[in-house]
Amino acid sequence: MAFSMFSLEGKTALITGGNGGLGRAIALGLRAAGARLAVTGRNAEKNETIAQELGDAGMVFALDVREEDAVQHTIDRVVERFGRLDVLVNNAGLFRGGSVLELAREDWEAVISTHLTGSFLCAKYAAKTMVTQGQGGKIINIGSVYSLFGTPDFVDYGAAKTGILGLTRALAVELAPHNIQVNAILPGWYETDLTRGMPTTPLGEQIRSKTPAGRWGEPEDLVGTAVFLASEASNFVTGISIPVDGGYTIAERFLNE
Repeated sequence: MAFSMFSLEGKTALITGGNGGLGRAIALGLRAAGARLAVTGRNAEKNETIAQELGDAGMVFALDVREEDAVQHTIDRVVERFGRLDVLVNNAGLFRGGSVLELAREDWEAVISTHLTGSFLCAKYAAKTMVTQGQGGKIINIGSVYSLFGTPDFVDYGAAKTGILGLTRALAVELAPHNIQVNAILPGWYETDLTRGMPTTPLGEQIRSKTPAGRWGEPEDLVGTAVFLASEASNFVTGISIPVDGGYTIAERFLNE
């Protein structure tokens, strides 16, 4: 297989929540593969930082993916700037958690609407653009290994990420006639701003001991899978969910104890 199949030269990619953490790593990885980038985020300081990293080859938008008009306007601006949209990465999300006995409905709705409704809205308008262009496209939804487990104290997050699996499959079937492939990446345990310092705690060590790779993930570990799913190399791959977790989800016991 020619390595050119993995090239994103001439492609435009939009990454929501791409101003930090896993989203930033994916964005920079797609840029390294040749893509022109548009990135969204809600944190102004992080937006400024990623804008400086991208330079003239990218655009950064302040965007709440729960706001339909804003989503449509952002995608229109991406197309206006770059002439097309080829790849959408639905990464935007937030984190609340807490016991179901105490979880406020407002927190539940914030998590569900950001992860699930936001992904739906972005996919809706990105797909409209891709269908109009008539040359296919790629949608990559960022789920979680929490899509696969029961999640005590994280019922909101677990439900949202499980919904991503159903959304991915439904979109994959509906959009296949338009040559649009839709897949999901399920990250395992990664050290990001949300988990800063956690790897050195007893729980962090427990996670490492259950991970066959013997370590926590680094954001850059997601890049290869993201580039594959964004490129022509994955043209016959759709509707699947790929755990990128060092084997965490297939280990039945603690290791390296």
